[in-house]
Amino acid sequence: MTRRTEWPGSEEETHSAAGDAETRSGRRGRRGREDSGGPSSSRAESGPPRTPEEQARAICLRLLTGNPRTRKQLEDALRQRGIPEEAAEEVLSRFEDVGLIDDAAFADAWVESRHHGRGLARRALARELRTKGVDSAVIEVAVGRLDSEQEESTARELVDRKLRASRGLDREKRLRRLAGMLARKGYPEGLALRVVKQALEEEGEDPDLLEEHYLPDA
Repeated sequence: MTRRTEWPGSEEETHSAAGDAETRSGRRGRRGREDSGGPSSSRAESGPPRTPEEQARAICLRLLTGNPRTRKQLEDALRQRGIPEEAAEEVLSRFEDVGLIDDAAFADAWVESRHHGRGLARRALARELRTKGVDSAVIEVAVGRLDSEQEESTARELVDRKLRASRGLDREKRLRRLAGMLARKGYPEGLALRVVKQALEEEGEDPDLLEEHYLPDA
C-alpha cells in the first residue's frame, strides 16, 4: 500500500534502520576483536533497543496486514504486549490520521459482508460491532444503511433455504424452529414469525392454524 511505504516510521523503514544499526555494530565488534583480541559484547552486536513507539508501529502494521482492525482492537493488542499507554495513543492517532485505522469504513464493510454472507440482521450486526469497540454513533450509521425491506427480504431467503429440511415436522415445531433460526441471527420475533408464517402458507399450511402461533410485533 503506497501510504504504508511513504509514511515515516513504517515497518519497512524500521527494519532498514535496525539493519543499518546491526551493520555498524558488527563493524565496531570486529574492530574491538582486532584491537583487543577478545569477543565483542552482545549489546554491541544486537544494536540499540527499539523505542515503545517503534514497537507499537510494528505490531499495528503486522496486525493490519491480514485484516482491517478497529482502533479498540489494536489498542487492546498493544496493551497486552506491554506498550505504554502514551506511546500507544500516539501511534494509534497517527494511524488514524493517515487512514490506516478507520472505524467507520470498518463498520460499513462489516455490515455489508456479514449481512450478505451470513444473513445477520441489524441487531446482531450492532452487537458484533460493539464487541469490537466501535463507537455507538458509528454503529448506528453503519447498520442504518440496511433498511427494513432489505432485512425482511434476507429473512425470507433464509427461511426458503431451510423449509425443505423442516418438512415432516409438525406445524408448530416447524414454525418455532424456523423462527428461532431467524432470532439467532438478530431478527425481531414479530418479523421472524411473520416471514415464517407467510412461507408456510405458501406451502399449503392452514392460515387459521398458523395464526394460533403467530405473535405480531408489540
